Amino acid sequence: MAARRSGPADPISGVRRSPSPARMLWITAALGSCFIAIQWGLRDAPVLWFAALRALVAGGGLLALGAIQRRPFPVGPGEWRRLTILGLVNVTLAFGAMFAGAAGLATGTAAVLANAQPLLILLPAWWLYGETLSARTTTAMVVGFAGLLAVALPGGGGSGAALSLLAAAAVTGGTLLARRLGGLDIIVATGWHLVIGGVALAGLAGAIEGAPAIAWTPRFSLSLAFLAFVGTAATTVAWFTEARRVRMDALTAWTFLTPVFGIVLAAAVLGERPQGWTAAGLLVVLVALYLSVRPTRQAWAPPPDTDESASVHPSRPVKP
Repeated sequence: MAARRSGPADPISGVRRSPSPARMLWITAALGSCFIAIQWGLRDAPVLWFAALRALVAGGGLLALGAIQRRPFPVGPGEWRRLTILGLVNVTLAFGAMFAGAAGLATGTAAVLANAQPLLILLPAWWLYGETLSARTTTAMVVGFAGLLAVALPGGGGSGAALSLLAAAAVTGGTLLARRLGGLDIIVATGWHLVIGGVALAGLAGAIEGAPAIAWTPRFSLSLAFLAFVGTAATTVAWFTEARRVRMDALTAWTFLTPVFGIVLAAAVLGERPQGWTAAGLLVVLVALYLSVRPTRQAWAPPPDTDESASVHPSRPVKP
């Protein structure tokens, strides 16, 4: 099969724009719903086997779609090496830690700690991709995470806090690595990294939990289907698409909404009643999100056709 490519050879050099608000809203709503589905599914399946099944079903579905649409598959050891590293970080480590953390935490607390990505990504994005950190963005993200903690801490920390933070660090690494996928077809690349990471996670599950003891109840089947196709396959393709072309801080700031959706749904579906700090914390989160995604004011420059000297001296400073 010819090695077609769906994008430019070096998408990292492309124009960085703000992510689509509509796309980010449904992504964060779907990811927030995942914590409900995880809590339901863990009643019928061991932690690591459930996480592995989520990745394998999602990856298999995307690869089937890619085959039907005759999308180009990876070629060469370099592309497979990048997909393997991405799978081990973004799936094996992230999913394993996320599910294990969720098993030991209240749903809202797990949702908050597993979505600390906006803070964790600031320095790596500056170091790897030269993304300048504004004081406003940094302050907004710190304040936003403080708001999330104000919402979640009444639910208790529990023993899964460190695992949830490890999951956040792994997802942060996966977002950074997504920039390195080059011109690989996004659907096929996402599918393969999920399958590779899922296979490794299944091996880990077998070594730790033994043979899978899964009760295939309607509740578990629906939880797995939602997690795999909506909460993993669709959201990861959309997330990786945005990660290739927007600033990391502008993208990950939206993840502040994921635990907000998770907490609201946990209250409505699981009966986890928020405490008194919830309203104040949610307000702080929304203000921080607004400050993070609000575009900065651009310097004014005269139109080219009205300032002849500007075209002769393009490096001339613009008017304040």
